[in-house]
Amino acid sequence: MVVVGDVCVDVITRATGPLHPGSDTDAVIRWAGGGGGGNIAAWLASLGVPVTLVARVGDDALGRQQTAELTRCGVRCAFTADPAAATGTIVVLVGADGERTMLADRGANLRLRTADLPSALPPGGHLHLSGYTLLHDGPRAAGLAALRRARTAGLTTSVDPASAAPLSTAGADRFLRWTRGADLLLPNLPEARLLSGQADPRAAAHALARHYTAVAVTLGPDGALWASADTVVQVPAERTHAVDTTGAGDAFAAGLLAGWLTGADGPTAVRRGVALAATAVTRMGAR
Repeated sequence: MVVVGDVCVDVITRATGPLHPGSDTDAVIRWAGGGGGGNIAAWLASLGVPVTLVARVGDDALGRQQTAELTRCGVRCAFTADPAAATGTIVVLVGADGERTMLADRGANLRLRTADLPSALPPGGHLHLSGYTLLHDGPRAAGLAALRRARTAGLTTSVDPASAAPLSTAGADRFLRWTRGADLLLPNLPEARLLSGQADPRAAAHALARHYTAVAVTLGPDGALWASADTVVQVPAERTHAVDTTGAGDAFAAGLLAGWLTGADGPTAVRRGVALAATAVTRMGAR
């Protein structure tokens, strides 16, 4: 399996009490690996799925650290080290309810080029594309080329829309045009609403299934939906205490893909994704 996406370092900050603007607030702060592509690849490798990650990092200490960390996880890192841009860094602000807000400096990820992609993709495999590669001008050509090459080689494909705010800036209609025909779309509910124009989760999932073979919409504490041309099925969430929701969607995608690629039907694959996401939110960090 090939993942094309972003690799970052997350600086995760969880305040231990109410914020005091203009003064100090005690917090728990951790550094951890991040980026949608890196996270999904790491979770896939933990499930025993052979995975190659295509990305661009800085020619710096953080880039080398991420390469080493992901390699230890079992990921084959097909990275380009950029001498002119730093490895991406994201400040993750985690609230008391575990919900996260991100301040992103994507660094070298914005300089991903078509030349960074493998010259050939293995037939019969799968390509997963992180939507971040499409939401910014710099890496978009590489993301679109990856989808074209995958289709030409006969690979199945999946795409996650990445994040609602930059998706809105890039344009929902443009994103649908870029990705229409992918086998799987993996949005969260705000992204599904934005792309479909439908507020109701089931209506949004059903509308998007007209553009893709199937759609899996994550609903946070309400689980997830699987939608294809003729069905919409909801899978409930597993009860857990959410410490940090960073990377929960990436864990969900990895669990779903690991099941779907081995022949599980859609709802069963979604259950596997929901279970892995429930594990992910019990700890700080996305991996």
